Amino acid sequence: MVSIISEPPGPKAKKAIEEDISVMSTVLKKDSPFVAVKGKGCELWDVDGNKYIDLTAGIGVCNTGHCHPKVVSAIQKQAGELIHISSDFYNLRQTEFAKRLIEVTPGKFPKKVFLTNSGTESVECALKASRWTKRRPRLMAFIGAFHGRSMGSVSLTNSKVAQRRWLAPMLSEVSHMPYAYCYRCLFNTTPDKCSLDCLNYMRNAFKYYLPPEEIAAVFVEPIQGEGGYIVPPERWMKELKKIAEEYGWVFVADEVQSGFGRSGRMFAIEHFGIEPDMLTLAKAIGSGIPLGACVGREELLAWDVGSHGNTFGGNPIATAAATATLDVMKEENLVQNAENVGAFMMKRFGEMKERHPIIGDLRGKGLMIGLELVKNQKTKEYAKEEAGEFIQLALRRGLVMLSAGYSAIRIAPPLVITQEQADTACTIMDGIFTDVEKKFGIKK
Repeated sequence: MVSIISEPPGPKAKKAIEEDISVMSTVLKKDSPFVAVKGKGCELWDVDGNKYIDLTAGIGVCNTGHCHPKVVSAIQKQAGELIHISSDFYNLRQTEFAKRLIEVTPGKFPKKVFLTNSGTESVECALKASRWTKRRPRLMAFIGAFHGRSMGSVSLTNSKVAQRRWLAPMLSEVSHMPYAYCYRCLFNTTPDKCSLDCLNYMRNAFKYYLPPEEIAAVFVEPIQGEGGYIVPPERWMKELKKIAEEYGWVFVADEVQSGFGRSGRMFAIEHFGIEPDMLTLAKAIGSGIPLGACVGREELLAWDVGSHGNTFGGNPIATAAATATLDVMKEENLVQNAENVGAFMMKRFGEMKERHPIIGDLRGKGLMIGLELVKNQKTKEYAKEEAGEFIQLALRRGLVMLSAGYSAIRIAPPLVITQEQADTACTIMDGIFTDVEKKFGIKK
């Protein structure tokens, strides 16, 4: 299951990293010195022959596991028939997948689909469609949000200052409101005493500087991804939807990272009993082949011809992979597996939290789990350096992992992970928590 024969980074990995640095832009920071060469299911191999359990799924992309045989077969078959045809023409694979997507997405109203190449493109589509349809200039998103890095979507993104530094001016008329990050409430309240001050803050803004009738859309992640895998209270999300309906906003659920079974539901917004007006999708949609989608109410995507478009969206290979992905998810009951194994891991982490003072908060749904590390459970001081050390130790012990937020560890394995693999991963992490606490002197 895990086999480390050369402590990472091994000699071949070090050479590969040096070569990469010599030619690749340094704008993309690597979380760990892992050089992948092979993947199967929930397992990865590096260039030195080390074998790992993958707890990232390529940031929630490989939900069906690495190189699922049915997805690989669909890609190979389509590659031998038709690799590309531009969006100026019709494409059977595209139509077939769009019909399937409409069937599985929430909302019992007529829907249309626009296919893209990535999450940021899906957000750009929703952004433009909302403004075009509503004829309103303003947009709303949340502190801690991640919606992409293109100039439109990064104007909505608010998870790290580095993503915005020196890039101004950005898209005008974008307002960011407090997200329901209950562990670090900006209003110093607790869930048992919460009166939804974060939404009251929004309503107060309507009195002073933000005309709500000028807002076209509100963009929200049902579970914040890069912000730290933060799960808001159900009543917060429902009240936000009511506000959107009150003022006629398009309610856009960004499910790029939380969608396609990750949360133990097909889409995370289903946990809140809400039908969004529009969904932005990508990542897991094609099991690793670049593809995204914007799915929304029919009237929201009834644009004038030429208002929006692309060249590669709905590419035959990508849509063939995506259709196979939906087949695998259904046939192998991966949404249920995400819920079951996720519950098992949450139980294990809950037990660890009782023993390990470095774990400040545990949150998540399904196999989208966040562990926020702190220097002190009472003061909640961020443990950024400690989280970085955790990621490095995890690699040396056979786990491929990523951080999130300022000092959170994200758990997002392929949805094909077994309870046995999850148990092994949890046991390894338990030991790493002990070692990190010892190194940094973290005590109860």
